[in-house]
Amino acid sequence: MQTTFDFEKPIADLQTQIEKVLQVQEKTKVDMSATVNELAEKLEQTKEDIYSNLTGWQKVQMSRHPDRPQTFDYIEMICDEFIELHGDRTVRDDKAIVGGFASINGQSVMVIGHQKGKNTKERQYRNFGMANPEGYRKALRLMKMAEKFNKPVVTLIDTMGAYPGLEAEERGQGEAIARNLLEMSVLKVPVICIVIGEGASGGALGIGVGDRVYMMQNTWYSVISPESCSSILYRSWDQKEKAAESLKLTAEDMLKNGLIDGIIGEPIGGAHQDPAIAAENLKTRILSDLTELTRKDADSLVAERIDKFSNMGVVVE
Repeated sequence: MQTTFDFEKPIADLQTQIEKVLQVQEKTKVDMSATVNELAEKLEQTKEDIYSNLTGWQKVQMSRHPDRPQTFDYIEMICDEFIELHGDRTVRDDKAIVGGFASINGQSVMVIGHQKGKNTKERQYRNFGMANPEGYRKALRLMKMAEKFNKPVVTLIDTMGAYPGLEAEERGQGEAIARNLLEMSVLKVPVICIVIGEGASGGALGIGVGDRVYMMQNTWYSVISPESCSSILYRSWDQKEKAAESLKLTAEDMLKNGLIDGIIGEPIGGAHQDPAIAAENLKTRILSDLTELTRKDADSLVAERIDKFSNMGVVVE
C-alpha cells in the first residue's frame, strides 16, 4: 500500500479522480480525454506547488518515507561492483552500518553507509539504522583500509541517531563516534559525505566529516530530531512542526548557514518516486568531486578539510 502524507492529500485526490474518469471511459467507451488532460495538468501544477514549498517537518516526513532508497539501493544503482566487508575485528559485525569496496564507472572507492531496512524483519536485523559502537569502529576500519590502498571514501548517511541503549554506552558509544571525527578529519584520501535520508545527531556525524558534504533535497541534518526537541522544550511531541522550523534542519537551511557544500536534486515528489533519477544525480555528483579531489595531494586534502570544519559557526563575544 502506497504511503501518502497529509500534505499530499490533494495530489492523491486528483490521482483518484483521474483513475475514476479512466474507468468510466473504459466502461462507457466515451472519449473523456479532455477531462483527463485537464485533471493531469491540474495534478502537475498541484505537485509543483506542494513540493516546492515543503516545511521543515514535511521534509522530515519525506526523508522517512518507507519506499525511499537506502544505502544498498544506491550501491546497486550506481556501482558496477561491490564487495561488502564485515566486522570491527573487536566485538561483532554491526548490521546498521554497511560498507565495502566498490567501483563507480571504473573508479575504485570505499562506500560506507547506514542501512535501516525495508520491512519489519529487516529493520529489526538492521536495528533501524541505529549503529552501536562496533558499527562506527567497523566504519573506521574500512576508512583506514581505504587510506592504506589510497582509495577515496564515500559515506551515505541515513540514521535516526546512534543506538541509545545502555549496552552501547557501556561499550563506548561516545568514544567511538569521537574517534571517527578525529580520524576522518585527518584521513589522507578524499572523503565525500552525503545525507540520503535522516541525519540525526552524532549517529550521522560519526561518518559525516569529509572534504565535501552534501544533502539530498528532501533530507534533514540536525543535532536532534524535531520530536525529541519538542519533548525537551515543550514536554510534548505536539510542537514537532515548530521545533523543525526552529532547528533549521533542511538542506536549504544547512547550505545557507555554510554547513554543507551543496544540495543534490531529487525527482519531484521525492527520491522514492523515481529512484533511478535520484541515483543518477548522486552518481554524477560523486564522480565530479572525485575528479577534482583525486588531483590533490594528501597534505592539501587534510589541511583544507580541517580549515573547512574549523571555520564553521559563529562566535559572539
